[in-house]
Order: sequence, then C-alpha cells, then structure tokens
Amino acid sequence: MALSLGEGGGGSRLRRQLESGGFAAGEYVKQLSQQSDGDRDLQEHRQRIQALSEETAQSLKRNVYQNYRQFIETAREISYLESEMYQLSHILTEQKGIMEAVTQALLLQADRDDPALGARRAAAADPFLPLSAKDAAASEEGRQRTLTTLLEKVEGCRDLLPESPGKYLVYNGDLVEYDADHMAQIQRVHAFLMNDCLLVATALPNRRGAYRYDALYPLDGLAVVNVKDNPPMKDMFKLLMFPESRIFQAENAKIKKEWLEVLEETKRSRALSEKRRLEQEALPRPAPAPPESTNPFDEDEDEEEEDEPSAEEEVVDLSLEWIQELPEDLDVCIAQRDFEGAVDLLDKLNEYLADKPASQPVKELRAKVDERVRQLTDVLVFELSPDRSLRGGPRATRRAVSQLIRLGQSTKACELFLKNRAAAVQTAIRQLRIEGATLLYIHKLCHVFFTSLLETAREFETDFAGNNGCYSAFVVWARSSMRMFVDAFSKQVFDSKESLSTAAECVKVAKEHCKQLSEIGLDLTFIIHALLVKDIKGALQSYKDIIIEATKHRNSEEMWRRMNLMTPEALGKLREEMRSCGVGNFDQYTGDDCWVNLSYTVVAFTKQTMAFLEEALKLYFPELHMVLLESLVEIILVAVQHVDYSLRCEQDPEKKAFIRQNASFLYETVLPVVEKRFEEGVGKPAKQLQDLRNASRLMRVNPESTTSVV
Repeated sequence: MALSLGEGGGGSRLRRQLESGGFAAGEYVKQLSQQSDGDRDLQEHRQRIQALSEETAQSLKRNVYQNYRQFIETAREISYLESEMYQLSHILTEQKGIMEAVTQALLLQADRDDPALGARRAAAADPFLPLSAKDAAASEEGRQRTLTTLLEKVEGCRDLLPESPGKYLVYNGDLVEYDADHMAQIQRVHAFLMNDCLLVATALPNRRGAYRYDALYPLDGLAVVNVKDNPPMKDMFKLLMFPESRIFQAENAKIKKEWLEVLEETKRSRALSEKRRLEQEALPRPAPAPPESTNPFDEDEDEEEEDEPSAEEEVVDLSLEWIQELPEDLDVCIAQRDFEGAVDLLDKLNEYLADKPASQPVKELRAKVDERVRQLTDVLVFELSPDRSLRGGPRATRRAVSQLIRLGQSTKACELFLKNRAAAVQTAIRQLRIEGATLLYIHKLCHVFFTSLLETAREFETDFAGNNGCYSAFVVWARSSMRMFVDAFSKQVFDSKESLSTAAECVKVAKEHCKQLSEIGLDLTFIIHALLVKDIKGALQSYKDIIIEATKHRNSEEMWRRMNLMTPEALGKLREEMRSCGVGNFDQYTGDDCWVNLSYTVVAFTKQTMAFLEEALKLYFPELHMVLLESLVEIILVAVQHVDYSLRCEQDPEKKAFIRQNASFLYETVLPVVEKRFEEGVGKPAKQLQDLRNASRLMRVNPESTTSVV
C-alpha cells in the first residue's frame, strides 16, 4: 500500500522536492522512471502526488476563506471607524457651538447694557443674508413676505411649510447634488435655509425661477460635514439626516464657506431659542392672589387649603440635564448601533413621565422622542431584513428582536424574525450541492433543513417566551418551511424516477429527522405525510405497474419446467433469498443435484412481490393503506390467474402435476407470508388478502373448475 502524506516522512520529502525553486519536471519524471521497479511503483507514486495535490487545494481553499473572513472583519471595522469619526466630528461641532453660544450670550448681555450698540450690531449680524432679507431683518412683516415669496416659487411646499409668525428665510442658493457612492452628478437643486428647517427643491425645466419640492429636513436632526477637496471633486459638503446622507457642491469655495457657517449659526440659534422657551415654560406660574374677605371663618379654610398641594404645583421639571440631552443621546446611540442603550433611555424617560401631566412641553418632548423611536425601529427592522447577511444562525437576530419587543413591537419582531429565518433556510437549501447519489443528497438536505428548523424553534422559544400569541405564527411558518423542504425533496427523489427502494430509504431518513422536533414539543410528521402522500402514491402505482408487466412477460414465456441452478453456491444463495422473504419451508421444494421443484416464474414472482411489500411498508402511513392493499391484490392476481389458467388448459399429466405443485407453493406458502408480513407492518389484518387466499383454497379443492380467482 502507498503511504499517505500523513504517514512517515515520504510525503514531507515529496512536498519539499516539489516546492524547491530548482525543481525540473522533466528530470524528475525521467529519474522516477529509471528508479521504479514497475507499474505498481508508478501507480503508488501517482497516488502520493494526487494526495499532495488535493491537500494543497484544500489548504488553498482554507486560505481563501480565511482571507475572505478577514476582509469582512476589516470592512466591518472600517464601518465602525467611520461611524466613530462622524461622532467625533459631531462632538467637535457641538463644542464649537457651545463656545459661540457663550460668546453670543455675552454679546446679548452687552446689548441690554447698551441698546444703541446692540442695534448697530444687529444691522451687521449676518453678512450672508440676501439684501432684501437684511433690510427687513428687524421687521417681522418683511420676514413673512419673504416666506410667502418662497411658497410661491416652490411647488408642493405650501402644505409642508405653514405660515407662522416665527418662521423666516435665512439663506438660499443654487447647489449641485452628487451621488454619495459613485460621485456622479445627479441634479441641480436650490436650497432654502429657514430658521428651523432646510428645504431642498429641484428646478423646473421649462419654467425659469420656479422649483418643485424635493425634501424638507428639520435642523434638529441635521448634521453638516465638510468634504475635503479631491480634484476634480471640490467645494463640496455633506448633509447627514439619519439614516441617509446627501452631498452637494457649491459654486465656489467662498459660497461653500458661507453655507457651512450659516448652517451652523442657524442651528445654534435654533438650539438656544428652543432651550430658552423650554426654560420659560418650565418655570412655575404664580397663582393669583384671592381677594381679601371679611368673613372671619375663611381663615380656617385657607389654613386647611394650604396643606393640600394644588394641581398647578405639579410641574414637570424638563430642565434636567439628562432630559435636555435625551434626543441627542438617542441619535448617538442609534448611530453607534447601541440599541440597548437607546431603549434603556426610552424606558427611563417613560418611567419618569408615567405619572406626570401631559403639558405642552411634555407633548413636544414626546414628539421629538417618538421621531427617534421611529428611526430606531427602522434600524432594527433593517437588521432583521433578509437582505442582511444570514450568517450566524438564529442567535444573530436575538439582539434586534429583543429590543423590538422592549419597544412594544413583538408582532413585528415575530414577523421579521420568521421572514429572516425562512430566507436563511431557503438559501441553505439552494446552496446545497446536488450529489450524484440521491440518498447522500437527501441525508445532507435533511440535516441542513431540520437542524435549521430545530435551532429556529429553540431561539423562538427563548426570544418570545412571554408572548404566547406568537406561537401560532411559528406553527404556520413551520408548515410553509416544510412545504419548501418537500418541494426540494420530491424534485430529487420522485421527479427523477428513482427506484422504490431508494425512495423508501429517503422517506425513512426524512421521518427520522422529523422526529427530532418532538424534543421541543413540535410534531410535524403528519404534515410531511400529507405533503408526500401524492408522490408516494404515484411511486407505488408506478412500481406496481412495472411488476405486473414483468410478471406478464414471464408468464407469456412460461414452459413449466423445474429450475436447474447448476451449482451448490447458486442453490445456497436462492435458499438465503427465500429465507429473507419469509419462506421458511423452501427446502421441501429442492431436489438433488441443484434442482428446484418450482418454476422460474413462480420463484421470480415471489422474490419481486416480497421486495415490493418490504419497500412499501417503509413508505407506509394510514393515508396509503388502501393504495398499498389494492396494489398487492393486483400483483397477486396476475400470478394466481396465470396458474389457474394453466391448470385448466394443460393436458399433459406430468406438467399438470408440476403446475399443481407450484400452485400449492403459491397458495399455501407465499400468500400466507404476504398476509402475515402485511399485518405485522400495518398493525391490522387485511380482509382483501384473506378473501383472496380463501378463493385460492376453493380453486385447489376443485381444480377443474372453470371459475377464475377474482
């Protein structure tokens, strides 16, 4: 025997020789031919080289897979670093805003001390405002006229921008939008910056100075990032609106700088005004003093009322630092994919506001938080979508599912979890390579499918332990998944016209794997029976027709002669085959010198019928009872009727005696064996087989009768 690469040092020496830099294939083959003793040595050497080639190929595959995993991990780390860089840029921008806010507060204090100086400063406060807006900066009426002009220029934005005294135009200008991935020009737009939002509109092609509404972004959730110039792409900046981003190009570097500065300044002003408004609303309002009463008894009533707190004193303190920073903290958690931290913040807020009155500041805070909840829900839904990577098994979905359940979205979590697992199972089945041997493929298919189903069931039980209403959805999903499995199973086993024995083994394997689900209290055996009954019924009927045709063909060539097996080995093999068929008294039909006192047709019929019965019992379940029984009766009738016809038609006394001997074997040995084996496999006797045997007994009592067995 040739040594494998793992045995001895031959494999290592051969590897070093082939990997050497000065290896010459021609010289190597010539030297090998001279040193070999014959063909056997060359074959052994060829096997060693082939084994080395296969080992090298496997090593190459492992290296490629390892490099691919490292590439994926590197890409994931790059994504995390990009997110962290964005967060760092956002923090620096906030720090810059805080410093400028402090400066603005000092300037406001100085304006209060010197009104004339404040008026001069207000006139030159923003050099980037359009001239018409700067002239009307101190006039609320001018700001409202500017906003009305904006609504007239942009189609589709009148309902999105309701006219309100506090909204006015700050800055506007033309920009060019680029694709964030390929940096290809998309369209020319006109951006309108207002004190609380940014409106992006596209130019109408046939109307000069007119625009169509494209998008509206509140300044609270808008982040501005400068894009470094990389010729020919320059003068660009990026707007981040979770979960999307857009890149715009200004006309030149000066206009780009103006956009960046005015956007940041407007955001800071918006944040400061919002903070002042919340502080003013959070302050308790003094109750009006009641008029003095001359009733001496009112003093006692006033003293009692002072002990009871009034409803006006129950003011929600929204000036707490963690509440003020809650929306921004939620944005950070969502951007950093800290889903647990985001839900913890929401739970903390809900607990704090549980028994608080629904005042206007609370409603506004709720509106901001609800917007973050929608963003968080969208991200979690995307995490569970089938478009994401399906690797990692069911446990990879646990994080998103648990947070959706905490957000009160258990129904949606259940639906998305089952869709994710259905896509994973379907992908696993599709990627399964179809082997040449059907039984080998079915083993792999059953292992992949039922293992995935079992893992999904256990993960479902873990994630949705407290949501009993979701279990019905899982049962429906399991049934649909079983249908997908049966489609792949039937296409490989039944559509390819495999033999009945192969089909029986494949169905047996599927049933055994299906029983594994009973460990978790899920029995899908009846479902696989219902889905396979049509295919199994067709296979039984098809194989029955093959046996009947073969029996008829042998009957047409029947000469009613004894079998001569020629050798004792052949006779011993036939004895063993008949014993495996359940015929225990076969020796009484054997003679001397390897002769068998039976016809070849009857012996072949016995072996084929018992083989059909054994394979059919492997496929048996109650829905197939009548199909199997009727098929057996049809097969037996072909042989019985042939023997009956031969007895009535044969005139030679010796041949007639031989036919009676075969009939006795068929009626007294084969039919009882078939009846007994059917009863053992099914669990109850078959009346049709008993009637058939009784009819055969009547025929033996009156062999000259012209009545055939029915």
